[in-house]
Formats: sequence, structure tokens, C-alpha cells
Amino acid sequence: MNFLNQEIGDFAVKAYQAGKTVDVTKADVLGKWSIFFFYPADFSFVCPTELEALQSNYEAFQQAGAEVYSVSEDTEFVHKAWAEASEKIGKLQYKMLADPAGKLARMFDVLDEEAGQAYRGVFIVDPDGKIQSYTINNMGIGRSADEVLRTLQAAQFVREHGDRVCPANWQPGEETIKPSLDLVGKL
Repeated sequence: MNFLNQEIGDFAVKAYQAGKTVDVTKADVLGKWSIFFFYPADFSFVCPTELEALQSNYEAFQQAGAEVYSVSEDTEFVHKAWAEASEKIGKLQYKMLADPAGKLARMFDVLDEEAGQAYRGVFIVDPDGKIQSYTINNMGIGRSADEVLRTLQAAQFVREHGDRVCPANWQPGEETIKPSLDLVGKL
């Protein structure tokens, strides 16, 4: 299934954030850019490296007008226990969504039903609730928070400047391309 430009469905989940349990709904994510970052499980191996990398870039995500939501099939109580047991996870400032029934993982089609875990999916959702970019990796393949941030920035640029596109490895401030017949075969 192709998720591009598809609006995310309604949802309501619990989350753990900085020592508190909070509710998160679709209404909470509308009006700003959102990163849904699915990972297999708390108390695991690759996952904490990814979540720590997201935290290292969290200020940049916020400066870009985006909120980060990590998502696993664990409960908010397991997220809390992990934050208390791990110094690195304890420093996370973004919301850790609890999806023990797999509703979000099914909605984004990243649930491995047999394992009861989510594949490593990243979904960049625009302020209208529509998916502008997504990648899905198998369980053992970690992701780059820097690339997620760069892709978010490219999606934001394209949304703001609909007549321009971002080439490979584009970074904010670099040249973009204005598609035209004159450029065909010259790039």
C-alpha cells in the first residue's frame, strides 16, 4: 500500500513523557509536522541507539516546527520502567507512545503480527495529517536521525515552494531545482 498523501486515521493512545503519562490523539498532531518513529521494543538493542539519536536532534526537530513521537507495542508503564532503568532513555524529552494493542502499528502497516512488534517505520506527517514521507526497515536495521531531520526539512521546503524540488543529499540553504523542459537531460 502507498501511504503518500494519505491522511492518518483517528487514534487515541497513552504515552510516557518525562516522568508523566499523557494522552495523545490525532487532534494533538494536527497543525504541526509530526514524526512517527516506530521501533520493535523497549529494553532491546538497536532501539535505544535510535531513540538517543532522536533526542540528540530533538531541538532541531522542534526548531523545524515538528514533534517527535516514538512508538512501540509496549505500554506507557514499560516506557516508564525503561526510562528509570536507562540513563539514556531517561533523558528523552519527546513522547513515547504506547501501542500494546497494535492499533497504530496496524494503521501505519508496520506490525509484525507473529512477533507482536513493529518494524522500524518512520512516517513524516504534515500539519494537515497527511503522510509526506515514509520508510520501513526490517527489525535489525537502525535508522539515521540526521536523515529523518533532512527529509523533514526537504518535505517542508517542497510544501512551501511547490514549484521547486530538492535533489539528492539536499540540505537547507542549498540549491534546489525548478523542474522545466529546459532541464531534461542536462542534470
